[in-house]
Amino acid sequence: MNIIITIAAFLATIGLLVAVHEFGHYWVARKLGVKVLRFSIGFGKRIWTKNGKDEDKVEYALSLIPLGGYVKMLDEREGDVDPSERHRAFNVQPVWKRFAIVLAGPLFNFIFAIFAFSVTYMVGIDSVRPYLGDPLPNTAAASSGFVSGEKIVGINGTEVETVNQVRLNLLQSYLSDKKISVETEQGDGVKATRVLDLTAVDLLEEENDHFRTIGFNLETAENIPVVTEVMAGSAAELVGLQAEDRIVALDGVKVVSTRAFSEYVSQRADKTISLGVLRDGNQITVDITPKPSERDGKTVGLIGIAMAYEITGDAKEKLLFTRHASLGEALKMGAVETWDLSIMTLRVMGRLITGEASIKNISGPITIANYAGKSAVIGFSVFMSFLAIVSLSLGVLNLLPVPMLDGGHLMYYLIEIVKGSPVSEKFEMMGQRVGMAMVGVLMVLAIYNDITRLVS
Repeated sequence: MNIIITIAAFLATIGLLVAVHEFGHYWVARKLGVKVLRFSIGFGKRIWTKNGKDEDKVEYALSLIPLGGYVKMLDEREGDVDPSERHRAFNVQPVWKRFAIVLAGPLFNFIFAIFAFSVTYMVGIDSVRPYLGDPLPNTAAASSGFVSGEKIVGINGTEVETVNQVRLNLLQSYLSDKKISVETEQGDGVKATRVLDLTAVDLLEEENDHFRTIGFNLETAENIPVVTEVMAGSAAELVGLQAEDRIVALDGVKVVSTRAFSEYVSQRADKTISLGVLRDGNQITVDITPKPSERDGKTVGLIGIAMAYEITGDAKEKLLFTRHASLGEALKMGAVETWDLSIMTLRVMGRLITGEASIKNISGPITIANYAGKSAVIGFSVFMSFLAIVSLSLGVLNLLPVPMLDGGHLMYYLIEIVKGSPVSEKFEMMGQRVGMAMVGVLMVLAIYNDITRLVS
């Protein structure tokens, strides 16, 4: 993928979602009579500023480090305040006003997530119907009796229409009860209900596709790999493969699926393969030698491309459809999806704290940038869904009762409400140090995971 697209999509994502979050603080503060001095997207040195035309002359700024932002308000703890404006200082406001101003940031992230999800449903989002292929042997899906040709239509009584809905509902159900009721429908309309027993399956232990960990295999239509990115220094770059190339043949044999292509290449490290490549309507032949790489103690062949797939053949109409909704339906669906994903995010965070989920599931800015670029290339609806997921994740993260985050300040205000007076400056400063340490460790871990994914 073009690095410029990735960087642009990442900056757009972070810039927009930080602006939404900080606008929540800014808007509620001004509505409640608190004077705002600066609204900044980013931290550190200011690279652009402009003063507003209102009487407060708020300074609007873009700062050098794009990973965040802030709203600076009049506050006696940060400098001298003119006695005539003391009533507009943040620190002298009643606790309910301070609580509302701080809460507004995460709340606006949730509102944006609802909006973004709703837009995807109104515009239409390409979806895949959850028809099953043969389950993987010796897995929970095989033991539960799932067979090829069935379509999953319900999870624990919740109706599902798409593969993404199935994935989400399976994980949500797993976090509550490891025995899950799955309703399926045969081609003749006959329905069956099976109990999927995941007692012996740990879906959160590794950063794997939990769908395949369970043993589900989707019915796949005939499809071909489409190159979306060529890695620098790879075998693919060496022979001149390009983004948008379609790989239609392997050693003279027609490619029937992207998975079959991947398996074929992985088994041929250091062996030359002849690729039939469709480029700009013309088919060319490219000879390529996959480079050997160690994976889980095995040597596999890699050519250094990222892929999407393009479905061909008659099964396209059966499996693919575009999911649309009216304005009212879209808003309802957006609110439900935001709520469900937020609760699931909290529960997974809880499992991380107790050690029941692998820390490999934590992602940082590099992974976000990668997905931002990919979703932007795929299309508007996918990018909006991505923005919604990141926005609600920021909302959930900021509500955690960790000093430095909004949730830490809200915790202080709840203590103040109970004890009738603010927490001491000493207590607050100690909390800030603890919070900085916790956030620092989390960032280091997230970036380490990002780099590990990138290298592997």
